[in-house]
Amino acid sequence: MPSSSPDTPLIQVRNLHQNFDSHRVLQGVDVDIYPNETVCLLGKSGGGKTVLIKHMIGLMQPSQGSIKIGGVDISNMGERELAPIRKKIGMMFQNGALFDSLNVAQNIAFPLREEGIKDVDELNQRVSEVLEIVNLSGQEEKMPSDLSGGMQKRVALARAIVVQPECICYDEPHAGLDPITAEKIDNLIKQLQQERGITNIVITHELRSVFRIADRIIFMKNGKAYWQGSPDEMKASSDPTLSNFIAGSES
Repeated sequence: MPSSSPDTPLIQVRNLHQNFDSHRVLQGVDVDIYPNETVCLLGKSGGGKTVLIKHMIGLMQPSQGSIKIGGVDISNMGERELAPIRKKIGMMFQNGALFDSLNVAQNIAFPLREEGIKDVDELNQRVSEVLEIVNLSGQEEKMPSDLSGGMQKRVALARAIVVQPECICYDEPHAGLDPITAEKIDNLIKQLQQERGITNIVITHELRSVFRIADRIIFMKNGKAYWQGSPDEMKASSDPTLSNFIAGSES
């Protein structure tokens, strides 16, 4: 269960800059992510959404600025220092990133083994628990190639939550899914928030999903957090950038 106060940011980003040679990807991002909320990152491709998330999980170091997780500045930490911090945040990549040579149970157990857990009974129990959460009980022996795209996403989600993180980041969790399967993923995201108190950060282009799951939207533009607000506030906004984005997504 989350250990952070609901009034204290779980993740705090201040004046975050990231440059790749002369290309300025992030240009002074200020963002707070609070415990037990679902935040959706929106914006056109190239706006800095994925780069921002990579900073939040310590995969990149900023050119300037800071990222704090649970009040701890991770901006310039090495891999060994980051290890305990990363346990707070899980990641579900766009393509699922499952290991093709491992079956479902082995894929899910992988991060537990990386933590040094070797007891077979404990591994099996924790794998079974998360498979039940994502409605894939009994699929332990299947290989990723035997699964549909939606099932692969659910296995990836099970692997993300098996380490009991406080927060999960999702990079385009609806990519390649039909509307019915996408809705199932949305339901799981909200279930994790409501039943387990997990904070969700979701990169997506699917406005239907955003309006279904988001407590708050952060709209990225030109490497900055251009606008923040609720789904209802976004729908009611007269800002032309937001209006054009919504119109383009629904056309």
